Amino acid sequence: MGTDYKGGFAADGEGPVRAVSLSPFEIDVFPVTNQDFARFVEATGYRTEAEQFGWSFVFWSHIPEDRFEDLVDDTVAAAPWWCKVSGAFWRQPEGPGSDLFGSSTEQRRGDRSRHPVVHVSWNDAAAYARWAGKALPTEAQWEYAARGGLEQKLYPWGDELTPNGKHMCNVWQGVFPRSDTAEDGYAGTCPVDAFPPNGYGLFSMTGNVWEWCSDWFHTSFSSARLLTDPAGPGGGSGRVMKGGSFLCHASYCNRYRVAARTSNTPDSSTSNLGFRCVRKAAG
Repeated sequence: MGTDYKGGFAADGEGPVRAVSLSPFEIDVFPVTNQDFARFVEATGYRTEAEQFGWSFVFWSHIPEDRFEDLVDDTVAAAPWWCKVSGAFWRQPEGPGSDLFGSSTEQRRGDRSRHPVVHVSWNDAAAYARWAGKALPTEAQWEYAARGGLEQKLYPWGDELTPNGKHMCNVWQGVFPRSDTAEDGYAGTCPVDAFPPNGYGLFSMTGNVWEWCSDWFHTSFSSARLLTDPAGPGGGSGRVMKGGSFLCHASYCNRYRVAARTSNTPDSSTSNLGFRCVRKAAG
């Protein structure tokens, strides 16, 4: 687990490389989709934190130009491409006037029922997992699954992002954050099975959307001893996120690598953040 890759972010705690032993577990083949989450909401009446707060963060180029001033309340000073959009939540990913099924008069992005659900906080994801009789993966479980049986490769398929010029995941092409050429076919989220699975048959482990893990974020790791079923510290301010998203680009955030990691507060939600679940292996 981990990496000593020099092109990464040492401050994120990507290294050192360390030995980890995990008990058998099962992990979702796909990230939780909009149709999955809709079933949860219909069964429980659950309201996400974005709905309760009345807003969520949306990437600026996905907001209709003619409604930008009406929808955007504020931007993030250090990352102005993130806009605080009133009324944005999982069912209205770009705010009022957007939807999941291509019926919007303002944005016709097609049917997104098989896209990963977004605008879900860690707390929302944990609530879904409990309802499903599952849990959020530990970072160690997630990373083991994402590697697909390979060891110390940058990506689930090897060390080249686009082997033989073939796009293997949904990340940014062009000049971030102004121009996304969408050479991989997508300028936002994509269906969870749009790209090939890894060696374990798991889809969308890299790019598309960030995925929440159960661990509190920390950066103090050691290679001195074998770690068995590590689950992170007992507390903290942010939860681990893995996998990168459709916004990741080499010039800004090449965290679409398997060992890359970052964090966010448990009540945060954005238009590029989702999750998948795990459970103990049967038998």
